[in-house]
Amino acid sequence: MAINQLMLTASVIELGALRFTPAGLPAIDLRLEHASTLDEAGKSRQVKAVLKAIAFGAVAERLAGQTMGSHWRFRGFLATPGNAKHPVLHIQDFQQD
Repeated sequence: MAINQLMLTASVIELGALRFTPAGLPAIDLRLEHASTLDEAGKSRQVKAVLKAIAFGAVAERLAGQTMGSHWRFRGFLATPGNAKHPVLHIQDFQQD
């Protein structure tokens, strides 16, 4: 069975305007920034990442009310849209970290 599930703590660094898909579904684009210290091969490592993300439906409506810089735990999956080169996090849920 294939698994595509991601959990990430991150700050909202860009938040687009709430929009609607042609089917009338609320959608919002955002960019997330993650920073942490992790252990890799027995060494402590500073890790930073910026990731594009998108949310639909009620999750998009909830995200539209959040402030820039707010910190959350996001849960979702990765997908590469159309002819893009990089995956996008599709947010299925988020909660206060």
